[in-house]
Amino acid sequence: MGIAAFLVWQRRDHPAAKTGLALFGVQLGLNVLWSWLFFALHSLGLALVGIAALWLAILGTIERFHRVDPLAAYLLVPYLAWTTFAAYLNAAYWYLNPAWR
Repeated sequence: MGIAAFLVWQRRDHPAAKTGLALFGVQLGLNVLWSWLFFALHSLGLALVGIAALWLAILGTIERFHRVDPLAAYLLVPYLAWTTFAAYLNAAYWYLNPAWR
């Protein structure tokens, strides 16, 4: 993630770089929010909403990064895959633990 952001930051004069880096910051914040909702508050439903927003933010970041430097976008694909898996687990825990809804 850091290398991807650095590659885009190096080309910050590119028209899509500013938006891409802003989205990168948003998805970092959403990542922290999801962790707090899931692990600290045990609010599985809100965490599921948060991780959906995180997933969309990562997708938007990938799209913007691709315009600036395709390698930067490709470096974020494993992060998107991991977030997809985490969303699946979050949904499963939410479904299987009705007391935590």
